[in-house]
Amino acid sequence: MIKEVELRKCEIAQYRNLTESTHYDEIYEYAAKLKGKKIIHLNATSSGGGVAEILNTLVPLMDCVKVNARWFYIEKNSKFFHLTKEIHNFLQGKKGDLTKEEKNFFLETNKEMAKEMQSLKPDLWILHDPQPVATQGFLSGSHKAIWRSHIDTSKTNRKVWNFLLPYLKKYDLYIFSMRRYIGEGLEYKKTRIFPPAIDPLNQKNVEMDRSSAKKIVGKFGIDTERPLISQISRFDPWKDPWGVIDAYRVAKNKFPNLQLALIGVFSLDDPQAQKIASELIKYSNKDKNIHILSNKDGVHALEVNAFQRVSDIVIQKSIKEGFGMTVTEAMWKEKPVIGGRAGGILEQIEDGVNGFLVTTVQETADRIVQLLEDENLAKRMGQKGKETVRKKYLIPRLLRDHLKLYDEILNS
Repeated sequence: MIKEVELRKCEIAQYRNLTESTHYDEIYEYAAKLKGKKIIHLNATSSGGGVAEILNTLVPLMDCVKVNARWFYIEKNSKFFHLTKEIHNFLQGKKGDLTKEEKNFFLETNKEMAKEMQSLKPDLWILHDPQPVATQGFLSGSHKAIWRSHIDTSKTNRKVWNFLLPYLKKYDLYIFSMRRYIGEGLEYKKTRIFPPAIDPLNQKNVEMDRSSAKKIVGKFGIDTERPLISQISRFDPWKDPWGVIDAYRVAKNKFPNLQLALIGVFSLDDPQAQKIASELIKYSNKDKNIHILSNKDGVHALEVNAFQRVSDIVIQKSIKEGFGMTVTEAMWKEKPVIGGRAGGILEQIEDGVNGFLVTTVQETADRIVQLLEDENLAKRMGQKGKETVRKKYLIPRLLRDHLKLYDEILNS
């Protein structure tokens, strides 16, 4: 049921000139204190989402500084992932409740997972998001455990939250992306706030010249000499891709040669994505300038990098958003970003300074037009956005945060 990820090689020295230098002294200081400790991360998948993307760099960097860290994920289980996607939606505020059968299946699956986890015997478990959250109730031993939530639980479904709460209370600490996500019934003194971070050296974010980026994007039928706006995120109702299409249609009245790319990903833990992608294709009404693409079309990390660099504007019109790493990625590439007034986007974008915040379709369209008409404004916002990311949202900072917390919980 759970499977280990083979860690890629990672060299921390490559990041030294990209971020705040003070992080490095602290990283090695805390890493030395963790000698002899065994730490294991467990999440839903090894690819296809922001959590996996973070762990794909974070855990190898721990290994790089001699911390004994391992990473496991949950093997394909369609029925379980259909259910946990619903739990995810409930935790973000969807109305309704789980049936008795669904609750029993969720707990039984977590119990089975815990049987496999039991033999690993780490000093510390870090369990990510709702999929494995109840396993802590079925594990025995002297280990410590942290629950890391990456989603927006600020206005959560109380019925589903209360179902999970007895299992949550078994954790030693909790990590949330923002303080207002801390759910009712959890002890504030046991919570920590860690904004996510991006890896500036992975394929999605590594430097790429514009000529190479245009060649990659052009292969998908996009005219790279015409204006292009993009939203790159999961095919998910909370990302409001329909609103992005509506805003594009309004802006097109002023810029009739405008193009839109909606790029998503189909991952094992998100079975609703295919249905939503099909709905978006229908909603696009055969507009040849709307390009709905995914990993099934060959859009992977390097291609996303190219799309973000070629796009004149990147949009993330989310209604709910745990953090919004696609905002971070675009800002790192000096692109002006239009983001929904939701979740972690509010933390990243200072409205009118390093991007724009919007709520309605009309606001989104107005900002698209404003940025296309004012290239100097777009350039200034992009430059300020990159500096925001450099200071706050690069992976060495997150590594430092994690190692400091592990030292606190294991050595205090």
